[in-house]
Amino acid sequence: MNVLIIEDEKPAARRLSRLLSELEMEVSTMLHSVEESIAWFRENPHPDLIFLDIQLSDGLSFEIFDEVEVKSAIIFTTAYDEYALQAFKLNSIDYLLKPIDEEELESAVKKYRNFKPENQKIPIDFNDIKKLLVNPLEREFKKRFTARVGQHLKIINADEVECFYSENKGTYAATSDGRNYLLDTTLEQLEEELEPQTFFRVSRKFYVNINHIGDIISYTNSRLQIKLKRFDEHEVIVSRERVRDFKLWLE
Repeated sequence: MNVLIIEDEKPAARRLSRLLSELEMEVSTMLHSVEESIAWFRENPHPDLIFLDIQLSDGLSFEIFDEVEVKSAIIFTTAYDEYALQAFKLNSIDYLLKPIDEEELESAVKKYRNFKPENQKIPIDFNDIKKLLVNPLEREFKKRFTARVGQHLKIINADEVECFYSENKGTYAATSDGRNYLLDTTLEQLEEELEPQTFFRVSRKFYVNINHIGDIISYTNSRLQIKLKRFDEHEVIVSRERVRDFKLWLE
């Protein structure tokens, strides 16, 4: 399998290459800029799989595809806030938030190996992705959710939700009145629906509402613990990989 990394931060590229080698995927080439990548694609056979950083030193990596038609599967690597990631999910094999988590990388590689099309050409609408990155505030986000309570449907306003969490294969909304409602959705689907300035996914299990955070406490292994104003059924921990982005989100 021919694997290419396009990443302008050379230490990050080397780390990714090392992690891939542990997954028995050898990286043949590492490129570090839009200009270098365009020249390389014009002169070389296209790889099976590309790990593609969105923001390179000389521009957005999408500019590469304005110049050459790339016939490869793509896994995005990005430090962008989660509001943009739905486009990557819809148009690519997978995406990885930086700094890259080893388990998430392994999951993305497994997903690629299971998918691996006969025709390497995968349609990606880069214009739609660029629009999402440039104009995220023009998007409409979900304001209300419904949950079944007995024979009734309960309407839940998004601003009343302290957190969304997963438990026993279900997704719940914990509201400011101390109730927990089972929703017909998943945390992955919520990524596409929640307003990113209000909600942040702090871990695989939790999305939190910034307006309901009561306290933030230092926790073990460089993590953070969040105390919500009402919800106290589980510890809400910001995973180590998301602490940096969480702090930026708070600002």
